[in-house]
Amino acid sequence: MNLNVNEIFYSLQGEGGRTGQASIFIRLAKCNLACSFCDTDFERGVKMTTDELLEEIKQYGCKWIIWTGGEPALQLTDAIVTFFKEAGYLQAIETNGTRKIPSGIDYITCSPKQDFEKVKGLIPRVDELRFPIQKGDSLPDITILPDTERYLLSPIFDNDRIIPENVDYCISLIKDNPVWALSLQTHKLIGIR
Repeated sequence: MNLNVNEIFYSLQGEGGRTGQASIFIRLAKCNLACSFCDTDFERGVKMTTDELLEEIKQYGCKWIIWTGGEPALQLTDAIVTFFKEAGYLQAIETNGTRKIPSGIDYITCSPKQDFEKVKGLIPRVDELRFPIQKGDSLPDITILPDTERYLLSPIFDNDRIIPENVDYCISLIKDNPVWALSLQTHKLIGIR
């Protein structure tokens, strides 16, 4: 079993419902979308076997993997998730919601960017929905989205620089629509990966 891996690093989850928790980030190469605000170089990657990946991540004293990208659902399979589960790892995924998620994932973050009405058919339930928002964007209709208990708005940054008008706009939206909550990219605010 091979994966095209962009990078592996150990840090704290910087946003969403697991903010502050130690995690091993495995960024997989390739994405099926091209979002203008994306801050990730996901084009390049190195082929690694699951055994090579396991050897690489054993150095960290953490048992949480976050599969991110690009779009990790382009490469992850049930067999790969099972492999790491049998090695004792919990696994989260950060997905754009355009592909089905392999079984066995412990925490699903879905950040849909388009075709919101199709996401629920692919992923009926998630642990959190996280929407990047900039001033002027409208809120999605939550009735067509996957079921969740966490609806999060994430103000779009300019690389590592906060954009105050995006934060203010998100705060205003949340105050008017209190089912939503704020998710800042704290890793950028405190200068970690």
